[in-house]
Amino acid sequence: MSHIRTTAAWVAAAAFTVSLVGCSPGASDSGGSFDPDEKVSLDFAWWGNDDRAARYTKLIEAFNEEHPNITIKTTFTDFPSYWEQRQVEAASGSLPDVFQFSDSYLRQYGQSGAILDLNDVADHIDLTTFDDSLLGTGRLDGTQYSLPTGFSLWANFVNEDLLKEHGLELPAAGSTFDEFDDWLADVTQKTGGKPFGGTDYTQRIQAFELQLRAEGKSLYTAEGELGFTKDELADFWQSGADLRDGVTIPQQQLEEISPISGFGATRTISEMSWSNFLGGYLADSGASSIAIVAPPTTDAGAKDLYRQGGLQVAISSRTKHPEAAAIFLDFVVNSPEAGEIFGTTLGFPASSSKLEGATLEGPDQQVADYIDSVADRIGDAPPPAVVGYGSLEQKFWDLGKELGLGTKNVDAAVSEFFAEADVILND
Repeated sequence: MSHIRTTAAWVAAAAFTVSLVGCSPGASDSGGSFDPDEKVSLDFAWWGNDDRAARYTKLIEAFNEEHPNITIKTTFTDFPSYWEQRQVEAASGSLPDVFQFSDSYLRQYGQSGAILDLNDVADHIDLTTFDDSLLGTGRLDGTQYSLPTGFSLWANFVNEDLLKEHGLELPAAGSTFDEFDDWLADVTQKTGGKPFGGTDYTQRIQAFELQLRAEGKSLYTAEGELGFTKDELADFWQSGADLRDGVTIPQQQLEEISPISGFGATRTISEMSWSNFLGGYLADSGASSIAIVAPPTTDAGAKDLYRQGGLQVAISSRTKHPEAAAIFLDFVVNSPEAGEIFGTTLGFPASSSKLEGATLEGPDQQVADYIDSVADRIGDAPPPAVVGYGSLEQKFWDLGKELGLGTKNVDAAVSEFFAEADVILND
């Protein structure tokens, strides 16, 4: 099912890239001079859950107190379905006026002219509240196409309730991968796999990226090509062979409890993911305490982490109300009200004005403390993702699952990944 969904999304992506060739980023038309009191209606789309829906409802109510003439109509869905819908809309030129965006699609949507150059509406958006490194997560070839709601760092989560129950210790922060693998094996041996030490992190492209960055490399180059070789990918996936042999939770168990993760279902004691997942993990697992520790590294002095501004907001280049759309976008990413309502659930606030409104306590403060604790490992963000990165990321994960199920070996998985990358990058 995942492979079918990924392929369908890529077909739609290819179609929309062709359909928008020659379109300029400034294709929107407000129909003349901007009237700040004109009654307009904007479509706003985003991915998420019911909790995020409730927060957006509060945010829009606060926005309408200041801008009662701008009506916001919202739609939301889960992440995979969200991008399938956006790809179809992009192909037909019917993207929502404003929508949650991802830096994974920056090159694809920016180069095709699907999203608005925010410099065209700069009078209505405050860019001075962002560090340049965070502005860069939504910038392509000098053009600012989107803005981050917040940022996250790759992290290792550990269920402290389960640790205490089994008399176990936290893994060392920033250990080597071999040391972390030993910790995983020790946990699984002592608990008898109830729960397992963790999940097979070699399924996640972000863990591979962590190792590449420690070597001064990247997943992709500034020219939009892959930044690693077949041998490097094979070595990485092969390094997980021992983990898949009884150390980490079997993939079949994960398939049975999906979409809840092994960590969220308390089938594992640890899991690596982005730092803003803490709130969701607490809700899914029911744990009273989850620790965030620095993930393992291949070089203790490396700048292998980066501030990932993946959750962004963008404007359709074909919106009929670019100024009103910009005013709403600015409220989402910059307002103190957004900071108060969302906290760190959309990432740690990227904007200084949004951060001023956030009350950092409990899980939000824990995320802030984690970010401070790994400050010396944070380096520059990678180049904009290659066109089709979202599909490649999903393909990487799907192949990792097949390795876990034993339906593919490493050589076959590597060949299939590079074959799909060749189609996506060179079509």
